[in-house]
Amino acid sequence: MILTLDVGNSQIFAGVFEEDKLRLQFRKSSKNQVSSDEIGVFFRTVLRENDIDPTRLKQISISSVVPDLVHSLTGACQKYFDIQPFLLRPGAKTGLKIRYHNPLEVGSDRIANAIAAARLYPGKNVLVIDFGTATTFSAVTADRDYLGGPILPGLRLSMEALESGTARLPVVEIVKPQELMPKSTVESIQSGLYFGHLAMARELGRQIREQCFRKGDSITLGTGGFGRIFDKEKAFDVFSPDLVLQGLRFALEMNESERK
Repeated sequence: MILTLDVGNSQIFAGVFEEDKLRLQFRKSSKNQVSSDEIGVFFRTVLRENDIDPTRLKQISISSVVPDLVHSLTGACQKYFDIQPFLLRPGAKTGLKIRYHNPLEVGSDRIANAIAAARLYPGKNVLVIDFGTATTFSAVTADRDYLGGPILPGLRLSMEALESGTARLPVVEIVKPQELMPKSTVESIQSGLYFGHLAMARELGRQIREQCFRKGDSITLGTGGFGRIFDKEKAFDVFSPDLVLQGLRFALEMNESERK
């Protein structure tokens, strides 16, 4: 079994694979500093509560955009699972040609998404829209060129900015509103967040496809914690909630020989 861990700015998104089947997904907040013991005990407890024997884990693959958590995670893997984890970071094999001025700038979560997109849709141009803490666009060509794309504040960051930067606007639940033109402040904020983000995803997606994928068919994938609320809006072709976890599994597979 393989444990995959995507460490984001808000949450650790985890998955357990048995061969190529994703057996379990779970999340943990990544906002608070925690020790390796706290993390290790949490992981073992979650596995047991879901009828998975922790001793069956043989490999662990990690991507992280929170450097401060890497040490604790690595220690937890070593102490509680007796496994030296694989870290997706600069120098690892990805199967991609990263077309950035400085490839070291690209977040490992974006690379994991791109690895999965290229593997799952070989020979196709793929645009990944990740609706997380930030909303990111990642274009991957049929030749596996990673072109990247815009990064914008995600839904929750946008809501928090409204709340903290204004005197009277409240925090609201992030949901799909019933109408574009509501009759209350709360619903107006929800409408602005939802429909504004949807319009942005559609229009930026269109422009990126036109600019980057002039030749050949393309597919647009939606992923990330907030992606599901746009699943029926045709902002993307396929919603793939576990894309980053699949990418971490593929990355581990590509780098396995280097680790032996």
